[in-house]
Order: sequence, then structure tokens, then C-alpha cells
Amino acid sequence: MPGEIVEANVDMAMIHDLTGPLTVDSFHKIGAGKVWDPKKIVVIFDHLVPPSTIRAATLQKGLREFVKEQGIKSLYDIGQGGVCHQVFHEKGYARPGELIVGADSHTCTYGALGAFATGIGSTEMAAVFGPKDTCLRKL
Repeated sequence: MPGEIVEANVDMAMIHDLTGPLTVDSFHKIGAGKVWDPKKIVVIFDHLVPPSTIRAATLQKGLREFVKEQGIKSLYDIGQGGVCHQVFHEKGYARPGELIVGADSHTCTYGALGAFATGIGSTEMAAVFGPKDTCLRKL
């Protein structure tokens, strides 16, 4: 119904090297601290490969540091994956009946495997990354 707020349990979340730095910046701004579950986050470098500017390389470096700091195991760095949506499918991250969000408009392709998947903005992804008690207070 219009005006209702739905709290959903996200099964998997995906960012890439273009949307990831914006997510990390917003994550820090809301003071989230630690990600809610590092096993449910996938980071794939594919949009700026290789980085075309010093700024792009610096943003990728920052994303790598965030992944390490947060204990995120599913990082597909340059030369380790391919197109983010293809990697997500091939590595088995999209499964039937799961709720998947990605900071990319093409995330809905995971529906081909029976998941409910949708693209969200980087700031929304920051809220998904953080613990619910922190993010719901700050947004």
C-alpha cells in the first residue's frame, strides 16, 4: 500500500568499481562502522578496467582497502572476473527465491535465475551494508 515501509532481509548485495566508491563514502557518512554481513557482499571491478585516470585508480584502491578492512571475501579485482552480472551468475551468487540488490540498473537480470533482484542507488546500498539499528536511525 502507498506509504508503507517494508523492511526486507537482503540475501546478497553487489557493487562494482564505479558505484562502490560512492557506497563506501555514504557508508562512512552514516557512521555505520562495520558491514552487516561480509559474506553477503560481492565487489566486482569491471566498469573502469583498466582505470583510465589517476582518480579512477585512487578510487579503486580505496575500494580494495574497504573490502580488506570489512573482511569481504568476494572481491573480483581487475583480471579476476569479467562483467559484474556475468560473474554474479557464474559464481552462483544469484539463487532462486533470494532477494538481491545491486548498485547497478542491470541487477534485475538475476531474475533469470529465479531471484528477486533490483538495482538501487549507492546511498541506499550504504544503508544495506550497515547494521540495521545504525542505518535506520541515520537515514
